[in-house]
Amino acid sequence: MEAMIANLVSRFEKGSLTRRELVQGLATLAAAGATASTSPAQEAGIKGVKIDHISIQVSDLPRSIAFYQKMFGLTVVSEDKPNEIVRLGIGKTLVSLHHKSPTGVVDHFAIGVEKFDKDIVTRELKARGANPEQDIDAGFHIKDPQGIGVQIVGA
Repeated sequence: MEAMIANLVSRFEKGSLTRRELVQGLATLAAAGATASTSPAQEAGIKGVKIDHISIQVSDLPRSIAFYQKMFGLTVVSEDKPNEIVRLGIGKTLVSLHHKSPTGVVDHFAIGVEKFDKDIVTRELKARGANPEQDIDAGFHIKDPQGIGVQIVGA
């Protein structure tokens, strides 16, 4: 793969490849490399395949709902009134708004895992030193090295 990258860069530097062609070539190589290799996490059934949603802590829930509806055409997908959470999206949740302090922060983001099996994923994460915590609705949360909440759910 290194030889292919060197070839692309060399052709770009000589002017025989446009910047767009260079980027496309590098992206193609990266995608091929990502699909060709499997990590221990993937072998153990922990293959993150998408960002499921982002949860934001807000001070004014109605104002935030109106913003996402007006700017992006999102609609209310579900509500958790006791916990003051409103989930917005188009058919599925993209943004979860939580009336909670401190405000203006991303509370967590969720990664959808392919073929999600809660018991297997929990066991594997514990074996790797994570401390999975149960979630109100689905999946569970772990903390990344910076302390940011990462929710793990089925894709």
